[in-house]
Amino acid sequence: MDTIASLFSFITTPVSWVIVQFHTVYGKIFGPDTGWAWGLSIVSLVILIRICLIPLFVKQIKSTRAMQTLQPEMKKIQERYKNDKQRQSEEMMKLYKETGTNPLSSCLPILAQSPFFFALYHVLNGIATGDTIGVINESLLASARKAHIFGAPLAAKFKDGSATVQALGATVTDVRVVTAIMIIMMSASQFYTQRQLMTKNVDTTVKTPFMQQQKMLMYVFPVMFAVFGINFPVGVLVYWLTTNVWTMGQQMYVIHNNPTPGSKAQAAYLERLTKHVMNHGKARKRSERTIIKAIVAKGRDRNEFERKFINGLNKAGLAAQADGTVIQSESQAAVQTEDGSPASGATPKRQQPKRQSKSQRQSGGPKAAGETEASEPTSLSKSDEPEAAKPAAKNQPGSANRSKAQSGQRKGPQRPKSPSKK
Repeated sequence: MDTIASLFSFITTPVSWVIVQFHTVYGKIFGPDTGWAWGLSIVSLVILIRICLIPLFVKQIKSTRAMQTLQPEMKKIQERYKNDKQRQSEEMMKLYKETGTNPLSSCLPILAQSPFFFALYHVLNGIATGDTIGVINESLLASARKAHIFGAPLAAKFKDGSATVQALGATVTDVRVVTAIMIIMMSASQFYTQRQLMTKNVDTTVKTPFMQQQKMLMYVFPVMFAVFGINFPVGVLVYWLTTNVWTMGQQMYVIHNNPTPGSKAQAAYLERLTKHVMNHGKARKRSERTIIKAIVAKGRDRNEFERKFINGLNKAGLAAQADGTVIQSESQAAVQTEDGSPASGATPKRQQPKRQSKSQRQSGGPKAAGETEASEPTSLSKSDEPEAAKPAAKNQPGSANRSKAQSGQRKGPQRPKSPSKK
């Protein structure tokens, strides 16, 4: 570890300087030799580093989502060139180049944070051994060795013997209890962060090996933190616990406001967004307009949750635009009052004509309202015809056709059913 720490010695001085500046501020509040002053200095160092890493974190999110999108294409390449590893690698690199994706981007925050971690470890290890490092002089070194967090010195480790711990002014029981609790909290926060990512923010419509890898890391990382944690000083455990809690909160914010497409988090977000837009009639936040713009741009490639969101807006008389805004739709549905009647200004629903029966079609339709039986002279006049005229009507040409027409068939000579029967 000393060899690795020496490689990052160029950053040891800046890290120690930042800790000393924070210690100067907190020392005036809690006292220069207290564990609160030195512990909060480490926590503030973590927050400062993570704020500087926010751009890399955003890039990590975009890279991770791009990798999730490319998993089906990568699987096809692996199956197509499973016997040619060189061609498989070339096609993978070509796919990354065409889509602008970098697989290492998801590791950037961890890689960028590593130098600060090793520099802090080197500083705290120097406090434990009584060596001045960076801008920490003799007086600051003596103050740091007196600082205790819940009875455990900053430089003490879980595996330290009684002699080493007594030299720092503490007992083995206090050190092991405090470090054990911090290691458990550190591992639990890491597990919850990874589980939250797998259960809420992963596209469930695509089953890829990437998901299996993430699921495996969900159990591997906490075990790694527990194994390595027993070799970390208390100050480093404070640093690592703080950065895990920051990562967990940062990821919760991203999942809540910018979830992965196709995930359960997106379904919950779009449901909230639908209610919000319906209540206000528009998208008020810039982040909301950005997501609506992306959904509209997908067109027919929208997933189930996105189609449900667009359909919900249409039913409410709203339409999502290409720039992410929401406007009133021209084909707005009719608004009804509580008693079911159309509201003022709403277009009434067109009534479909009632289908007539066969007897009504033959008799010329149903009687009009208020029409009496005396308004049917045709049937009476036919009944008053002399009996002698009836046989003559039967002998007239086309009488058979007319009788058939009265039964609902087409008038005129009928076409034979098939040429063979002519």
